Formats: sequence, C-alpha cells, structure tokens
Amino acid sequence: MPVISTPHAFNEGQLYVDLEPTLGCSLYLKCEGFNFAGSIKLKAAVEMVEAAERDGLLMPGSVLVESSSGNLGVALSMIAASKGYRFLCVTDSRCNLSTRLLMEALGSEVHVIADLDANGGFLGARIDYVRALCASDERYVWLSQYTNQGNWQAHYRRTAPEIARQFPQLDVLFVGAGTTGTLMGCARYFREWHRPVRVVAVDAVGSVSFGGEPGRRMIPGLGMSMRPPLLDESFVDEVIKVEEADTIRICHRLARRGFLFGGSTGTVVSGAMDWLARRGGDGLTAVAIAPDLGERYLDTIYQSTWLEDLYGAQILDPDGGAPAGPAEPEPLPRTTIRRRDALSDPS
Repeated sequence: MPVISTPHAFNEGQLYVDLEPTLGCSLYLKCEGFNFAGSIKLKAAVEMVEAAERDGLLMPGSVLVESSSGNLGVALSMIAASKGYRFLCVTDSRCNLSTRLLMEALGSEVHVIADLDANGGFLGARIDYVRALCASDERYVWLSQYTNQGNWQAHYRRTAPEIARQFPQLDVLFVGAGTTGTLMGCARYFREWHRPVRVVAVDAVGSVSFGGEPGRRMIPGLGMSMRPPLLDESFVDEVIKVEEADTIRICHRLARRGFLFGGSTGTVVSGAMDWLARRGGDGLTAVAIAPDLGERYLDTIYQSTWLEDLYGAQILDPDGGAPAGPAEPEPLPRTTIRRRDALSDPS
C-alpha cells in the first residue's frame, strides 16, 4: 500500500475494465479516474505546473489561472492547495455544479463565463478573459493547456507506456479529443512503437476540432469550438464523431451494470463500439481511455429533468437505458470524417 504526503503523488494507472460482459463488445477500458483529482487531467496538470516551477514562471505570490470546462480545473485546484498557490479557474455555464463546488472546496476561485464566442461556444470568451487578467496583473500565470507542450508530453511519458506494458499486442486505441493532449501524446508514442497501432480519435458532434460546422454541445470534456493548437492530424488514423444522445445512452447502460462513468467516457465508448461493429473487431486487441468517473455528472447526464429539458423525454428507453442483456443494440448511425487509407487494415 503506497504512503503519500501530497495528493498528486497517487494516481492508479493500471486499472482496466473488460467491457465484453457488460456491452458485448471486445474492448478494454483504461480507467483514469482513480486519483485525488478524479480524472486523467491530473497527469497534464502535474507536468505543466512542475515545468512552470522549473522555468521560474511560478514563484511565491503567483496566482495560477486557467481556462477549463472542469477536470483540469479540479486537478489544478488540488495541486495549488497542496503547493500553496492561489488558483482561479475560468469556466462556463456548462461546467457541472458539483465540479465548481469541488474547486471552491479546495480553496480556488471560479469565474463563470456566460457569453458565447463567434463559433457558438464559450472557449474564445474564456480565453479572452484569461488574457485580460494576465495583462492586468503580472502575478497571474497562465499555463495554457491548449498550447502547453507539457499537456501531450505527460501522456507520451505516462499514459501510453502504461497501455503498452499491459497490452503488448495492441491493435487499436480509441482516445477522446478535447485539447488533444492525451490524443497527441499517445499517438506520438505508438507511432514509434514496435508494431503498428491504429489511433482513432473520438470527437463530439458540434465540435470543430477536425473541421465541420459548429453546433450545440452541452456535455463538457470533449470537443472544441476552435481547432486545437496541439493537434497534428498526421498522427491520427481516423476520427469518429458521436452525437450527445449516444453518449448519454452509453453512460446509462454502463451505470445500470454498476459502472458510473463521465460523459467523455460515454462518448469514447460509443465511438469505439461503432467502429468495432463496422470493422469486425473480433481478434483485435482494442483499448479505449476513460478520462473520468461519473459522480460529477449526477446533476446533468444522470439527472432526468436535465436530460428531458435538453434532449426530450425519449432520450432514454422506458427502463432508463438499461439493456435487457449483454447483447449490443442496433448501432446508431455515425460519421467517420477522416481516414488514412494507407493504414486501412487495422491488423
């Protein structure tokens, strides 16, 4: 049993769920929510904070500031509390209430942006607010998860090697796309690995990360209202976009089997299941990354009033989305928007 003195010193990186008994799909789910920050964002937060300290950007009296839809904000709140920094998280109205309360419980300030940007999202407005803060007072230090190389390097150094050790015959990896830090770190690592690994990015419908028209997105975590500065599409073999309704249905199916995951995980699993069903996943070793757990979504994707107000009364089946058995339901239509033909054979 580990004994730690700082909260970020503990992060369970080798827990996987075999989803075949639950969803009838040959897919392993890497669970990244078992740390004191509750998400995969702890890795990037530690990497970026420690780099800023080494570079002399963070000093006594500095005030960390970051734009976040939730999970990175929690991770930075925890690290700031541990290290004695002040932290201001700039988020928006989609951030779950429980997440905002958690950041405040850790001693952070939370500023909620209500104005939409030109793409119909909040990201541009959040970044403008952060830039104005930094221009107004030199004590503010913006780590900028959207451009910080430590974001992807954390996953190149930790997340991808963890998967490689557990699955030496990995064929395909499904990674959700937000800032694309996890995606880029893993994709770069497996491009250099001893065998070909097909890297499939899973994005939300309405996100413009890989092009396409912007649209309403109510579930925080995946998707961007601008092209992610860290993204290099040459490392990505395919992109699948998932409707939020499909995300919600998968989350509820998993919950009815005892696995409570967040919206990002529902999106990634939904996209992976569709890809494997279309490609014939038998015989492939497939892994998907689950960024967080579901407790922070109890007032949104697991709350019936919220669901019905936004998506209609038929968003879930009458039994609450619980499957009758492990068999997979009829797959819902999705669109694969990008494919690298040279790697069309995942074996």
